[in-house]
Amino acid sequence: MASYWQILIVFAKIGAFTIGGGYAMIPIIESEIIKRGWIEEKDFSDILALAQSAPGLLAVNISIFIGYRLKGVKGSIVATLGSIFPSFLIILLIAMIFSGFQDDPIVIRIFQGIRPVVVALIAVPMLQMAKKANRNWFSWTISIATICLVAFLKVSPIYILIIVTVISYTAAKYRDSARKKEGR
Repeated sequence: MASYWQILIVFAKIGAFTIGGGYAMIPIIESEIIKRGWIEEKDFSDILALAQSAPGLLAVNISIFIGYRLKGVKGSIVATLGSIFPSFLIILLIAMIFSGFQDDPIVIRIFQGIRPVVVALIAVPMLQMAKKANRNWFSWTISIATICLVAFLKVSPIYILIIVTVISYTAAKYRDSARKKEGR
């Protein structure tokens, strides 16, 4: 099992070396956690789903869940501090130094060059997650319909989540009652 120090170092490394935060951190967190044997791959998908459902920053939520899974409340605190402290220091340094360079054409071009990389870092884990989560045509249909509704029709994801939750609950209840009738 992991020590507090190991948890802190791993999450500090993740926090320090991921540009784009949140979704861009997913593949790095997943590989670091799974290769150490702290969490199994199937469990990571569940943790990711919970982290996305909880309010707050995705990377912090993942850190909280994994830290808690490893060492309870103290583990969640250590993992969270590890993941946010490098970003805090980097932002602090940028704020102190960047104000004098923010209008520099070279700095502007650097940030313009980083943007497509960040988009790719976010897109890759989303595609990997879609492949893992969508195991049948119904799941793919829901995912594609959700993308279309949110991206093109500007439907709030909250409404989609509520509708899918009600449909899933109703289908599960119907399936359970049908199984009970067959069992009698």
